[in-house]
Amino acid sequence: MAAIELKNVVKRYGHGKHELQVIHGVNAEVADREFIVIVGPSGCGKSTLLRMVAGLEEISGGEIWIGGRVVNDLEPAERDIAMVFQNYALYPHMTVFDNMAYGLKIRKMPAPEIKTRVDKAAGILELGHLLARKPRELSGGQRQRVAMGRAIVRQPQVFLFDEPLSNLDAKLRAQTRLEIQKLHRELGITALFVTHDQVEAMTLAQRMIVMNAGVMEQFGTPEEVYHRPASTFVASFIGSPPMNLLKNAPGARAGTVLGIRPEHMDVGQTGWQIRVETVELLGAERLIYGRLGDEQVIVRVEEGGPSPAPDSIIHVAPREDRLHWFDAASGKRV
Repeated sequence: MAAIELKNVVKRYGHGKHELQVIHGVNAEVADREFIVIVGPSGCGKSTLLRMVAGLEEISGGEIWIGGRVVNDLEPAERDIAMVFQNYALYPHMTVFDNMAYGLKIRKMPAPEIKTRVDKAAGILELGHLLARKPRELSGGQRQRVAMGRAIVRQPQVFLFDEPLSNLDAKLRAQTRLEIQKLHRELGITALFVTHDQVEAMTLAQRMIVMNAGVMEQFGTPEEVYHRPASTFVASFIGSPPMNLLKNAPGARAGTVLGIRPEHMDVGQTGWQIRVETVELLGAERLIYGRLGDEQVIVRVEEGGPSPAPDSIIHVAPREDRLHWFDAASGKRV
């Protein structure tokens, strides 16, 4: 495996007055065997960044290092990476075994070595009993595991995942997340994983890059990003429901935005007066949506006790040690 380093990486399309810059100087160091998730909304540049690492997109500026060498001018095949896409891209006329072995056959690897590698990968991914089947005979989750197996058998330095779970339903996504975590533990792979799903990012990442409009807003562990967001964008994007961001809350400082997570407010007899709009019951918890003046506030409470009625007034006390402050103009943490 290998470390990855991005040094002021830039991507532009077009020239002159038609030039459009979509990646704005990303700097990041990924340690050997680290699992990094690149997360952000659609169009933020996360897949473009991944494709530049893969060599599928040329970079407009900066350097990309993989395993201690600059790879800017290397073809994808020369970078010793393997990529798993949202589209499984399996050959429908080939068996699972042949799909996994195809790249090795092209490289003219000896048949015994191919079988050893495929059998090992199939064992890790619990595909051993499916090796003789065709893709049409597999579920979506099984097809995605075959795609991952095809990458594993190559034994590359780096694994790149481009939204590989997007085509799966919620249950299969959760199951496959666990399989990817297990895969990382067993293989010790260096990996970049792109997703727009902040739940995937929080559960998979050792560290995460949060992208917004081509800018790396924050690079840190899930705990750091959740508990100390670097900007109002990160605060609103990471967390479900998102952090409350209030400009006119009681006690708010001039020129700042106050942030408080829904679970860090206590319903009681004192505190902010919230007019209830609606309540969502979510099994073990409930979400109270209300208004503090003209701003919406979401409060998360555990199940039990009566639900407040719409248009009723409740009092919520934000926990002082859980307040976040952001500059109103720049959105950056202060």
